[in-house]
Amino acid sequence: MITDIIEILANFVISVIGFFGYTGVFFLMLVESCGIPMPSEVIMPFSGFLVAKGQMGFWAVVFLGTFGNLVGSLIAYYIGDWGGRPLLEKYGKYVLISRHDLDLADRFFARYGQLAVFFGRLLPVVRTFISFPAGVAKMDIKKFSFYTFIGAFPWCLLFAWLGVKMGANWDLIRAKLHNFDLLMAFLIVVAVGWYIYRHLKNKRKYVA
Repeated sequence: MITDIIEILANFVISVIGFFGYTGVFFLMLVESCGIPMPSEVIMPFSGFLVAKGQMGFWAVVFLGTFGNLVGSLIAYYIGDWGGRPLLEKYGKYVLISRHDLDLADRFFARYGQLAVFFGRLLPVVRTFISFPAGVAKMDIKKFSFYTFIGAFPWCLLFAWLGVKMGANWDLIRAKLHNFDLLMAFLIVVAVGWYIYRHLKNKRKYVA
């Protein structure tokens, strides 16, 4: 079952970006920033890979990824503002949002305050869920948007650049491995699989 989910999500990411292009990058980053498991660690490098192949523009990918992150974060912010922690705990499980993830984001926000929105964007796991406690705390929306944007931009820039570098070495890697496409697919499946496995593991821990 887990293997099927991994394959579906990996194929979904590749298909959406491959078919919809820039719109797909924006949409997937929006979904990921809402707390739904669609990791940007897969989305942005694959987009950068397509940049290296001449199918997309680098800065367009970076800015659309950043704006997608901002819009998704605003949605998560208002969910936290409107429903609070009880709503997140009640319905979050249906999109693999665990109590462990919420606790981690809450502690990070409580410790660093509004700056947590900026620094949290640079950290795995925390970056996906930091918008919820910001909404619960009713953080000033202008400051939230500002910190979200300047935090998401370097993240998208870095991972898109990594994808470009992977693509720029296409011929060299293909000559050595003879099938770089399969390697890319394998790396994407592993990344998505680790993301889902961690969520399911944390969910079972809280249930126990």
